[in-house]
Amino acid sequence: MIKPEHQLSISRQAELLEISRSTIYYRPRPVSDADLLLMRRIDELHMNYPFAGSRMLRDMLRQQGLEVGRGGVAIPMGNNLA
Repeated sequence: MIKPEHQLSISRQAELLEISRSTIYYRPRPVSDADLLLMRRIDELHMNYPFAGSRMLRDMLRQQGLEVGRGGVAIPMGNNLA
């Protein structure tokens, strides 16, 4: 998509593609093993207790020794898959 060696500048290429330049330079960070473990456990609990909200999931995780806040369990509002 973006070719740094192209005669057009990176700024101009981004402008033509209608994307911001920061998108070009973005490099995703790898997810830590601890976060992957937590996400897997949240998925398991959600499958077993689909009615559980963020507070209930948080409390169940805390009982299992995983320290997480309600925000770490809740689905962000824009990502509702229902």
